[in-house]
Amino acid sequence: MNALIASTIWTQLVDLSIPSPSQGVWYLGPIPFRAYGMIIATGMLVAVYLTRLRYARRGGDPEVVYDVALFAIIFGVLGARLYHVTTNWQPYFGKDGSLIEILYIWHGGLAIMGGVLAGSAAALLVLRRKGLKFGPFADAVAPTILLAQAMGRFGNWFNQELFGQPTTLPWGLEIDDAHLPAGYASGTLFHPTFLYEVLWNLSVVALILYLDKKLTFKGGQVMFLYIMGYCFGRFWIEMIRIEPANYILGVRVNVWAAAVFFAVGAVGFYLAGKRGASTFVESSEKEEKNVE
Repeated sequence: MNALIASTIWTQLVDLSIPSPSQGVWYLGPIPFRAYGMIIATGMLVAVYLTRLRYARRGGDPEVVYDVALFAIIFGVLGARLYHVTTNWQPYFGKDGSLIEILYIWHGGLAIMGGVLAGSAAALLVLRRKGLKFGPFADAVAPTILLAQAMGRFGNWFNQELFGQPTTLPWGLEIDDAHLPAGYASGTLFHPTFLYEVLWNLSVVALILYLDKKLTFKGGQVMFLYIMGYCFGRFWIEMIRIEPANYILGVRVNVWAAAVFFAVGAVGFYLAGKRGASTFVESSEKEEKNVE
């Protein structure tokens, strides 16, 4: 009897799946409203709002966040697109490639690693021009970026892209025939890697917020903790994905990138701790005056 019940429950679970949205763009007259872009924009707005709160708690002027965000978002998007095009160049520069497609960011193709690099560089320059330390701002923004990333992954869901290998698990993702990769039968279910990354990112956000309250971090350590946390998850999630990618020694480029960034985060976390700068704005300014 127990075996029969278990078998029945398993059969019902196997029949479950996660549907993909049937529509990813809506039109108001000739104007398209794409879910991918709207979700990313919403994530950015949420990140800016929360960063203002966190930066103010660290003794910073919340109005500074607007100035930094303007440049960080612009250069972050450019950096994210450049990283994607560089590591997945065939659709743009390869045979039958289209250079104009580089501009079509609403089709997907924003690599967060490139975005964080370029956005951080822009933020650093703006803060330096204002005579402010980068560490307190970076620590304030770190978990909000990861929250925005979690939100942004739903854009991949609407685009029916960046999913994982086929699976028979009850949370398999449905992909319609128009987005189905070549060689897979209609109705095949795939690992919902967008959902894996959403859950992973939210877990890391919760961990960062908890540790930030319980521990005394030095300037920059929260940012490096974010880098390590995100890259650790991206490392294993990337290995599940099946979209076309370039490989080095039989391993996807972004798996290597996640490993390298994790190592950079670990070294940075250690060095920031050794340096001992404060994660609070006023303390950082006092330390700088004392050094002078």
